[in-house]
Amino acid sequence: CVTLDVQAACRDTTVTQELLKEGFHRDLLVKVELGEDAGGCAVAAQVHLPPGIYVDPDELATLQQHNLAKVVLPPDVIDVEAPEYLAKALVLLLFLEPEARCSRCFRSTVPVHARYHRPARGTHQALVALGSPEVLLCCCHGHLSEECWEPAEVDTPCSSDTTSPCQWHTTKHRPAYEGSMLRVPVGLREHSSLVCALTLLTTGLCSGLILAAACKYGHFS
Repeated sequence: CVTLDVQAACRDTTVTQELLKEGFHRDLLVKVELGEDAGGCAVAAQVHLPPGIYVDPDELATLQQHNLAKVVLPPDVIDVEAPEYLAKALVLLLFLEPEARCSRCFRSTVPVHARYHRPARGTHQALVALGSPEVLLCCCHGHLSEECWEPAEVDTPCSSDTTSPCQWHTTKHRPAYEGSMLRVPVGLREHSSLVCALTLLTTGLCSGLILAAACKYGHFS
């Protein structure tokens, strides 16, 4: 890290996030453009995921082993099997990598997954809005402008290569933000009776076939 004096980075900071791919398994792309060159500062985004979206800790651990992602997960256990109405919101710290053609631009991608939702009435989809990311800067021996930046309560080192504590800073002024909306397919509540009846009928039929095969071909002592 190098000494850096940022005077107006927070005024022109822009944050965008985009959901790539289709279906329940997506990639969340986060891009940040600072107002000035970040020098040797570490740049991260604090990403807020609603209960309808989750990350797989095992998948992230594999990506981090291959240096394909740098993410700090909350200490709470993430239940990847829980439906949306039983899950909790998550806050991730996503380290951003600098772009080659822009000294003020940073980006990173993290795989996210949609949870199953309750059946809805009159619609085939549920809308999940992603929360606004928070831009964080960590400058070793740096002096950030007090008018633009304030200390953030983030207990994480500036990089995955060190375990020493680091003081992160966040913008005092809300940066320009572009959000994302995830559409999750759901069943119709009007079909609940039909689905229950067909499920019960199918379960009874399969159980009968298994019992008949066991009585015919089984050897009982």
